Amino acid sequence: MKIIGLTGGIGSGKTTVANLFLALGVPVYNSDKEAKNLMSTSKFLIREIKKLLGEESYKKSKLNRNYIAGKVFKDKKLLQKLNAIVHPAVRENFLQWVSEQSTSYVIQETALLYENNTASLYDAVILVTAPEELRVERVLHRDATSKEAILARINNQLSDKEKIAKANFIIENIDIKETEQKVEALHKSLLAYS
Repeated sequence: MKIIGLTGGIGSGKTTVANLFLALGVPVYNSDKEAKNLMSTSKFLIREIKKLLGEESYKKSKLNRNYIAGKVFKDKKLLQKLNAIVHPAVRENFLQWVSEQSTSYVIQETALLYENNTASLYDAVILVTAPEELRVERVLHRDATSKEAILARINNQLSDKEKIAKANFIIENIDIKETEQKVEALHKSLLAYS
């Protein structure tokens, strides 16, 4: 079984592309969703996050995402420390999930694949791109946030230009119909590859 990484900057449409693969019957592991789940349920992670970021990290026993984002996206060292706590737990959870799959390939959707130097863990990497203005517009429409907060997150990630040089496959996600066609063609290639 091949393990394919799916990445792209905030607002690029990673989840849209992941859902298109899911519709084709490909198992997709959403790292962001699973990380939030683990950060909300793992006693070890809760304790370590509170130690790192303070008791305000959890409000009424729930993950206080806005507080955490406000702290870590302004401080790269703090973000690295948080990632060092959360990523090993997500990796362990992902490998357990992979062992339960029985398809020729699976996809792990993960935003910071290149930033965390984990590309070597995958047989191939798909990069989803979109123009920055469109990415900002999508996130403003999706989340209760500001343009400044979105740009701060974009600036914490490698540029598309840097990622394109490293990726095996690139899907520019501007028009949904074109994206669907690109995903179907890539799915056929990946089935042949695996």
